[in-house]
This record gives sequence, C-alpha cells and structure tokens, in this order.
Amino acid sequence: MIGADSRAPHGPRPADALVPVGALVLFAVMVGLVLASAGKTLGYDYTCYEGAARHLVNGQPIYDNVFSIHVGTCPGTYTYPPPFAVALVPWLVFGDAAAALWCVAMAACFLAGVALLPVRRDVRWVVVVVAALDWPLLYAVKLGQVEPILFLGFAAAWRWMDRPPAVGAAAAGGALIKVQPGLLTVWAIATRRYRAAAVAVVSAVAVAAAATLATGISVWATYADLIGGLSGTFTTPHNFAPGAIAHQAGASDLVASAVQLGSVALAVAALLTALRLASPEASLQVTILVSQLLSSPLRDHYAVLLLLPTAWLVARGRSWALVFPLAGWIPLLGDEGSGSWVTAASIPLVFFACLAVVLVEGLRERSPGHDPAPAVAAHS
Repeated sequence: MIGADSRAPHGPRPADALVPVGALVLFAVMVGLVLASAGKTLGYDYTCYEGAARHLVNGQPIYDNVFSIHVGTCPGTYTYPPPFAVALVPWLVFGDAAAALWCVAMAACFLAGVALLPVRRDVRWVVVVVAALDWPLLYAVKLGQVEPILFLGFAAAWRWMDRPPAVGAAAAGGALIKVQPGLLTVWAIATRRYRAAAVAVVSAVAVAAAATLATGISVWATYADLIGGLSGTFTTPHNFAPGAIAHQAGASDLVASAVQLGSVALAVAALLTALRLASPEASLQVTILVSQLLSSPLRDHYAVLLLLPTAWLVARGRSWALVFPLAGWIPLLGDEGSGSWVTAASIPLVFFACLAVVLVEGLRERSPGHDPAPAVAAHS
C-alpha cells in the first residue's frame, strides 16, 4: 500500500498559480477600465481632500458649509476630520498626478487589506475576484474615496484582534479619517480589550492635538457644525440612509426622521446583542456593519466594507453570502425619476440583511453543542 507521505504533493503545481494570477489580472483590468473611463470624475473625492490640504497650507479655512457639488470640482465639500487634511499635505508634492496616484493607492490599500484577512487563502482570492466585479469598490477607487483605507484598518484589527496596538491604531486612525471606525473602541471595551481601547483613545487624542497646532482649535467647532448639518438633512445628494430613502419616497420630514431613528435603534440593538452573546470575532463583524449604519448620510460606496463580513461568512461555508457585495449594482438599475428610491433602498436593505445573517451566524456559533464548520478550522 502506498503510504500517506508518498501521496503528498512534493511542491506547488503550476495550476495552483492560475487562480491568484487570474484574480489579480481581473482586478487590475477592471480597476484600469474604470479609471481610464472616469474622465472628470477621476479622483473626484480626492480633490476635496486636496483642496482642504491646500487651503491649510495657504492659511485659508479648510471647511465651508456650502454643499453644492459640481462634477469635476469639489468646492466647499471637505467633510472629514481636521487631522486628515493635515495628513494629506505631503501628497500635494505629486501635483497634477496626485489624483490618479491616490486612486491607485486606494486599490493597493484594498489589496493589502485582503492579504491581511485571517481566512484561508482560497477565500482571499474569492474576495479579490468579487471585488473586481463589485461596483461600490470600483466606484470608491475611481473617486479616490477612503473606504479602501478603512477596509485595510478593519482587516488589520480583525487579523490582530488580540494585539492592542493593532486594534488601537485601527480605531484611532479610522476615527481621524472618517469617524465611524471609532466604534472599534466600543467593541474593544465590550470585549475587555482595555489596552486596545486605551491605545485608541490616547493615540487619537495625541494625533488630534498635534494636528490642531496646524489647523487651530476653532476648526473643530466648525467641523462639528458641518457634521451636524450633514446628518440633519435628508436632501443631501447621493444619500442612501433609510431616512433619506423614505424622504425620496415622499415621506414627510417627521416620518423620515422616525425611519432613520428606527434604523439606528435596530443597528444598535444588533450591536448590543452581538457584544453580549456572540464571539469577539462575530461581534467585530457586526461592529463593522453597524459603524456604517449609524452614519447619515450613507453612501453606496460604503458597501466596500460588506466584503469583510462576506469573507467571514464564506470562510464558514456560506458561499451564498457573496450576493451581498454584488448587490451593489442594483442602484445603477434605477432611473432618475421619482421611483429611483426603490433601487436606492437596496443599499440599506443589503446592509441590514448582511447584519442579520452575521448576527444569526454569530449566535449560532456560541450555541451549546455547535461544531464549527470545517472551513473555519484554520487560515493561512
């Protein structure tokens, strides 16, 4: 009889390289096509960041409460924390090439995040393939949006969830870029990762204080007013928050506010349930989803982060979860008429559907007598 050792492969087979190479080629081709056809929208959001950084260098205000947005330019639309504008100042050295380079950097950040995912190698390649076909990811890269950076931070926190510096840096860095990832600090406290929470708070305060030396302290009050104005209206363009969808469907401001409040309450209830009853890994996935659902406005490119819980589910044998990121194409099927809210509603619905599935899976994992799926036994 042939022994087990003699049947073992002696090295990598040429066919083993086909999936990785094919996935990366597909991703590069799709990103390249989107960037090549972007026209004036190439790096559209980056121009907002760049404008704030340039204003800072020139001694001008980095915020403007005017929300008019014109394709190809970004006057008065910087809505991110002050430290992010300071961090973007060095990027100005790239001049006219800065926007394109930033978009490429966002694609690289996403791939770096996939490389960090604590799942099997084959699951990572599936994520890359799906990302190449995922409109929210392609759209975010084209605009130069920061979601790929947040994806990288969340992936790092997931991989090194028991290392306080990694979780703390992800929470602090994410919060100083776009606020929502700061919810990782709540997760760290709830899961008794107190050192990670301390790192997050101390790091965020230290970086914010250092940035304030360049921006001035009054800029924080302006930023707070700006965020209050954004979250207090349902007419902000390209807003897919439940309250905004209700408003588009014809609901009054009072009803739309109630819908938005109800969705936030539902998301918070899911988070509290996960923190109380699910494993730290499952509750981390819930935290990632809830961090976006608490946001108003909710943008369609925020759905980039759906790829994280999707990877978690696929690693557990739930391959059908791939439908969540791929559903990001649905809003594009709608027209510009009064009925466009129907397809737009797919964004919050998919977020909540994914949240429900992750929560149920997380609770099921902790149920007595449950055997973890073979797919989650190890990762490489």
